Amino acid sequence: MPRFLKSAERAPVASDPEIAKRVSEILLDVEKRGAVAVREYSERFDSWSPERFTLSAKEIERASAAVPRELRDHIDRAGEQIATFARAQRGTLTDLEIEPTEGVVLGHRLVPVGAVGAYSPGGRYPLIASSLMTTVVPKVAGVERVIACAPPLSAEGIAPAMVYAMACGGADEILCIGGAQGLAALAFGIEDLEGVEMIVGAGNAYVAEAKRQLFGKVGIDLLAGPTEILVIADSGADPELVASDIAGQLEHGPTSAGWLLTTSPELAERALEAIEARIAELPTREIAAEAWQSYGEIAICESFEETVSLADRLAPEHVEIHTQDPDLYLAALRNYGSIFLGEDTTVPYGDKGIGTNHVLPTAGAARYTGGLWVGSFLKTLTFQRASGEGTRATAPMIVAICEAENLPGHARSAQDRLDRLSLRS
Repeated sequence: MPRFLKSAERAPVASDPEIAKRVSEILLDVEKRGAVAVREYSERFDSWSPERFTLSAKEIERASAAVPRELRDHIDRAGEQIATFARAQRGTLTDLEIEPTEGVVLGHRLVPVGAVGAYSPGGRYPLIASSLMTTVVPKVAGVERVIACAPPLSAEGIAPAMVYAMACGGADEILCIGGAQGLAALAFGIEDLEGVEMIVGAGNAYVAEAKRQLFGKVGIDLLAGPTEILVIADSGADPELVASDIAGQLEHGPTSAGWLLTTSPELAERALEAIEARIAELPTREIAAEAWQSYGEIAICESFEETVSLADRLAPEHVEIHTQDPDLYLAALRNYGSIFLGEDTTVPYGDKGIGTNHVLPTAGAARYTGGLWVGSFLKTLTFQRASGEGTRATAPMIVAICEAENLPGHARSAQDRLDRLSLRS
C-alpha cells in the first residue's frame, strides 16, 4: 500500500444542492422570458447590461486592436498549432461502407453538429487558450455555426485578448454573458441568435451545473470540475520542477487538486519542501496554498505497478511523467485526460497552445471518457441498404428474432419482403 507523506484534508467537492436549485430556476426563467431574464441575471451577477449582448464587428475589431501585436502573433501561432493537430485527427476519421453479405451494404457518414456554443471562463482570469480551443476545433470538424461566449472581465466586457482569440478561432458570433444565464442564452437563443445544438467549455460550479441540467436539450462535451495535476517522479527527478508544475496548477482555484506519486522517499521529502516554498512565492499564493492544504497529496509507492494502479484510480485530468523512461507509463496508464512526457514537458504547454485540447475530464471521469477533440463535434450516422439477395440472406434471421421477442409486426415487415420476392419469381 502507498504511504502518504501528505494527505488531503478534504474529499473532492461534491455537487451543491443549493447551486443545482438556483441554476434550475435561472434556466427555467430564461427559457420562459428570454433576453429579459438574461439581462436581469447579468445585471445582478456581473453588473453587465449592454445595449446588445452580441458583439458587433466594430466591437470585435476595437478589442482586437487593443491586443499588443506580439501577443496577437502568439495567439495566431497557438491557434494554428491547435488547428494543425485537429486537422490531423480529423484525417484519421473516415466515412465507411462495407458489404458483409451479398446484397447487404452497411456504412456510416461523419456529419458535423450544426451549431455549437463555445463557453470560455473569464471572470477571474482572461483565459485566452479556452477561447481558441473551443472555437478552432469545431470549425476544423466542419461545424457551420460557432457562437463564442464568455463573461465580462471588467466594465468593458470580455478581455480583449479573449475576443481576439475567439475571432482568430473562427467564431461566427461572440456573446458577452457569464454563468448559467450565458449557457441558457446559448441553449435557448437570444437577440437574433438561434439556440445551439451543443455546448462545450469549462466554467465555475454554476456553469457545470447548467451544462448538467441542459444536457438533453443540447449536447455537451463533459462536466469539467476543478483542475487536477498528478506528477509521477522517480529519484532522478528535479524537485524544483515538480514543485513548479504542481504549484502552478493550484493557482487555478482553491478546490484544485495536486498529487505527487513517487517511489523515492527522498524525492518526496524534497518536493514537499519545494512545493510549499514555491507556493509562498506566487502572487496567487493564497489560492494555491488553500488548494494544497485541502486537496494536495504526496504518496510514496513501493513499485512501478503500485504507482500505475494508484494513478489509474485517481484518473486525473493532467499527468506529468518525470522519470527516466516516461514511455513505460505512456504504455501502462489508462485513466487520464492528457499526459505530459518527460521533465521538459509541462501542463501549461497543453493548456495554452501546443496543439492538444485542454477541455479534459476531471473528478474521475477519465475512467470512461477522454477530452474535447475534433471527433466530439462529429455525429456517426449509420446507413444500410439491402437488395433482393440481401433480403433472402437477412430476412429469415430477422423474422426468427422478432418472433422470439413477441413482436409480430416487426416480423411481418421482414416477412413481407421475402413474400414479395417469391411473387416475383
